[in-house]
Amino acid sequence: MSITQFKNTAHVQLQESFPVAVPLGTPVAVTSVTCVERNDGVETGIWECTPGRWRRQIMEQEFCHFIQGRCTFTPDNGETLTIEAGDALMLPANSTGIWDIQETVRKTYVLIL
Repeated sequence: MSITQFKNTAHVQLQESFPVAVPLGTPVAVTSVTCVERNDGVETGIWECTPGRWRRQIMEQEFCHFIQGRCTFTPDNGETLTIEAGDALMLPANSTGIWDIQETVRKTYVLIL
């Protein structure tokens, strides 16, 4: 068994940075991530995003816990969720919608592929 541990998730250095795939206006949000992909269909990591609006494109089921920041997520055909540090979400597979990041967010996440 392989155990993955991320210590001090609020301050760990993230490895990759790139602009969001489907920005909606300016500023264009930039995401940073460090992750581990296992061979059993699970990915876990730490993800950060700077302010901006963009469309969620991830189709996998996702559990995430927000460590810092403030944002909203409006699922297609759904009510807007206000999210702050300390909140957690379980997003079902194929949930799409609009992220609006007001203050840089950082979260830990698990994708179930």
